[in-house]
Amino acid sequence: MKTTRMNPDSVAPPIGSYSHVVRVDTGGASWIHVSGQIALDPDGKLVGENDLAAQTEQVFENLARVLDASGASFADVVKIQTYLTTLDGLQGMRDVRSRYITGEPPASTAVRISELLYPGALIEVDVVAAVPA
Repeated sequence: MKTTRMNPDSVAPPIGSYSHVVRVDTGGASWIHVSGQIALDPDGKLVGENDLAAQTEQVFENLARVLDASGASFADVVKIQTYLTTLDGLQGMRDVRSRYITGEPPASTAVRISELLYPGALIEVDVVAAVPA
């Protein structure tokens, strides 16, 4: 088994002591664990203040970039977890998500919380993907 930790240049650097992605190669398959992504652009600036749909768009772009750097795509996602500080604009969030998650959806969890660690962030999403090794 081999573990690789990465922080792709296509997204803002981590804002704490973690890796954006950990890929675990087991010989027959690779498991890709993507840390929670918030709506930071590649320069580390929060996108879409008070706009859940705009933040969701940036979050899913970040996820797409991290998955791509790991040799995966949304088609490989088997689990998605979403943390929301608001339900205002929920349909807009769902509309954005449905453009990225197509076909049969992965297992999913969504939780409303009082706040995220990054001030102004309305949504954080992490995923697990599986790809052939």
